Amino acid sequence: MGEIIKAGTKLSSAVCQTQIMALRVPAEELDITCGGAPMATEDGDKGEIDSDLAGGTLVGKRYVNDGETMEFLCTRGGDGTVQVNGVSLDVKQAKQLPSSD
Repeated sequence: MGEIIKAGTKLSSAVCQTQIMALRVPAEELDITCGGAPMATEDGDKGEIDSDLAGGTLVGKRYVNDGETMEFLCTRGGDGTVQVNGVSLDVKQAKQLPSSD
């Protein structure tokens, strides 16, 4: 039921204000949801958010999966949790720079 997403594609949530842009995605069908509802390339009618998936998104943060094979940039924050194929994405952590002793 998913679709193939290309880098640069912008997706909007159907249940909150969240918008994301795909930065790095595999060339396979993905089921991308936010707040329990599918995300789409166009703004749609706002439905009800799933209370279990209301962790929120922060504008300007990058969201990745565990293996960092997918990366999305949040361009507009909202109340929903972004998931790909049923797995929640996490905020990408900054990499520690080596010390300059």
